[in-house]
Amino acid sequence: MYTKTLLSLAIASMGAMPAIAKDPYSKPNNSWITLSGTVESVSPDRFLLDYGDGMINVEMDSPGGSKSGYKLVKGDKVSVSGAIDNDLFEKTTIEASSVYVESLGTNFYASAIDDEDPMLVSITTPVAVSKTVVAGKVTSVDGREFTVDAGPTKITVDTSEMAYNPMDDKGFQKIEKGQRVSVAGTLDHDFFSGRELMASTIITLSPMVGS
Repeated sequence: MYTKTLLSLAIASMGAMPAIAKDPYSKPNNSWITLSGTVESVSPDRFLLDYGDGMINVEMDSPGGSKSGYKLVKGDKVSVSGAIDNDLFEKTTIEASSVYVESLGTNFYASAIDDEDPMLVSITTPVAVSKTVVAGKVTSVDGREFTVDAGPTKITVDTSEMAYNPMDDKGFQKIEKGQRVSVAGTLDHDFFSGRELMASTIITLSPMVGS
């Protein structure tokens, strides 16, 4: 199970919600999934997601409580990213890392650490055509760029095409060295300038944890 602190990040422009046809019940335990659908019901620490071809419970601390600053309600259109939890004696669920609420243009996210696997690992998975997600620790910041240590490699993230500046002191988010982040965007395959990710969205997974 995940230990989560629910936070919220206002994304100025998220674009279209990813609509990826997937069967979460066919996925192996701990595999990563992004699933879009409609909230069918809300209860403490979870909600029921209707993803079109079926329904699945999504677990996330206080999805309808004051910690998030917003209460999910039936009918909300959302996009969920997280890990499949299909332990032998429990019904299959999604342990949410983030929940994007279309009507708000806002991403509610959890700083999630699996009690059985406390290491934050790099995850690369398509959330839309030509999109890549990279998770890791921010090792340096320079202007509107920062570097993420994503395990076997370091990737430069360019935020210049985002609708807001996540590097400044304005708004809900400021990217700083030592934070753990998840970045979605398009990879620039210019090998002469190194691997660069043109960011479309950034989620702060944890505060600074040291340099």
